[in-house]
Formats: sequence, structure tokens, C-alpha cells
Amino acid sequence: MKNLLKEKMLNGQNVLGTFHEIGSATAVEVLAYAGLDYVLIDTEHGPFDVEKVQEYSRSAKLAGTTPLVRVKDGQRNSVLKMLDVGAMGLVIPNIKTIDEVKEIVNYGKYFPLGNRGVAPTSGSNFWMTDYAQQGLDHYFEVSNNETLIIPQCETVESLEIIEDIANLEGVDGIFVGPYDLSTALGKPGQFDDEEVVQAIQRILDACKAANKFSFIYAGSEEDVKHRFAQGYQSVTFGMDAIHLANAVKGIVSRVMD
Repeated sequence: MKNLLKEKMLNGQNVLGTFHEIGSATAVEVLAYAGLDYVLIDTEHGPFDVEKVQEYSRSAKLAGTTPLVRVKDGQRNSVLKMLDVGAMGLVIPNIKTIDEVKEIVNYGKYFPLGNRGVAPTSGSNFWMTDYAQQGLDHYFEVSNNETLIIPQCETVESLEIIEDIANLEGVDGIFVGPYDLSTALGKPGQFDDEEVVQAIQRILDACKAANKFSFIYAGSEEDVKHRFAQGYQSVTFGMDAIHLANAVKGIVSRVMD
């Protein structure tokens, strides 16, 4: 079990992904072949759930990229099942308290960091690989190291305690949702507003101070470059449905002009 995304970030590489909203294993496969470091399968806003995520995760891995999943909430079933079907990391939305994050770590990490339920599943190759056949202690250690738990900072409540969240053992990184965060601050989409700028910088600083990975969403190529220059290690650029629409619009414009 090897999380290629984590390995790249530990090696100091910037990594790029996109949200998967189309709902197609073939689309995930194509995104991987296109060179993305990860695909973020969105079950918060997307129309699919556990069985489809299993298909999409398999496609991502077979094509050489890392499948992450944004879960619909932080409940045990949401966290456990997405890991069981193959997610290499989870983004958890709408965080408001440190106790919520502690529970998510408890659900998503094995002993001794948490209390994740133990079972041979597709996410662990049904315990057929070497790392799973060297005793539970080794299996737990490898799984905890390679599975990313990434709370999303998109509420005022999470922003106010972001340093505590980032420093919590078992939290591997923070994902910034700038649209929801700016809206929560009363300034929707105003990314040049000083309060929003400072909030996004505060989250990045908290990640750096805690030696945790920093993720952020970006809606344009210029914004992607800006976030990397700012110091974010990972940028999730748009979503596959929008990329497809924009690509086809460009074709239509060029050939029909």
C-alpha cells in the first residue's frame, strides 16, 4: 500500500488534482492518464455513493493516480466505508469543532491513533498483499501512514480553531474551500478582500507550523499558479465536468468561427 500523492508531497513536489463530478470510471481513468496527481471524488455534491466510489477508486489506482474522496459528512459510516472501498484519503466538509475532528480521526485511523473498524475489503486488497500479511500491528501502521485524513476549513468556526485542528494527531492536512469560507465570512467570492486573504494565509501558516499538508481549491489556471506561489502544496483545480465543457466550447469556437 503506497500513497503516491503523499510521497510526492513529502519529496517537496507540488501536486495537482481535480474534483470528479461526472460519475464515470472511464472519466476517472482518463483524468489519471492526463497526468493529474490525484482525483478528488466528490460525494458531498456529487450524485454517487459507496459502490460507485469503489469503481472510481479502482480506475484511479489502475491508471496510476491517487483516489481521494470528499465524504458527505464526518459520520462513522461515511468515513469507514469510503476507506474500505479504496479511498487513499478523505476530505471532510463542514467542520466546526475540534471534537468533530477527533471523532473523524477515531473513525479513519486504526489503533493506536483511532478505532477504525477492521475488515478485509477492496481498499486493503482483501489482505492479499504483503503489508497486510505481516500481522495486524504492521497492517495498522502502514494503513495509518498511507491514508490521509484532511478536514476542510470552510466555516468561521473551523477557521477560529484551525491551529488546534492542524496540530491534532491523526490529521494529515487541511483542505481550504475558499468559496464557502469567503461566504461564511460574509464576502462570497471576494478573494481579494483583506479578511479573506488573511484567513487563507492563516490556514496555510497553521499547516506549515504543524508540518501538515496544505490543500486548496482553485477555479482558474491563474489561481492555481497563485496558490502554488503562495506556498500551498496541493491545488484542486475545478472539476472534470467544467473542464470537459470548456474544452468542447473551445473546439466549437475554433472550428465554427
